[in-house]
Amino acid sequence: MRYLGDRGPLSREDAWRQLAMLAGHWTLRGYGMWAVEELSSGAFVGRVGLHYPEGWPEREVAWALAREYWGRGYAYEAAVAALRVAFEKLDWPRVVSLIAPLNLRSIRLAERLGERFERTVRVRGHDVALYALDRQGWDVGSTCPQA
Repeated sequence: MRYLGDRGPLSREDAWRQLAMLAGHWTLRGYGMWAVEELSSGAFVGRVGLHYPEGWPEREVAWALAREYWGRGYAYEAAVAALRVAFEKLDWPRVVSLIAPLNLRSIRLAERLGERFERTVRVRGHDVALYALDRQGWDVGSTCPQA
């Protein structure tokens, strides 16, 4: 949670609002975040998916994983699947990822996905780096682990 929201654990009330927003996003937009589970254990790893709440600068591919699962490729694999949905099923012309400037792991992941830094934007009172990828610049052969 260091790089999300107000940069700390959510209160019970804020956790409820976040859950309601994530679930409601599917109803209102027809897409959203997926729960990521570790196949071998069934453990909840985090969330990855497509995100565009009201007030967001653009449609986003986003991820948030529990620290103990960092570095295992789960975020990359799930983000590639999300990009497939965005570009191949929803026909989006581009996606962005909004990343806290000090979140070097997420910046590396965005760059590995083919995203490039465009500008700094202010979202919900925080300055974040906007990384973007156009559909024309997306090469499934170079980003998809199964290709």
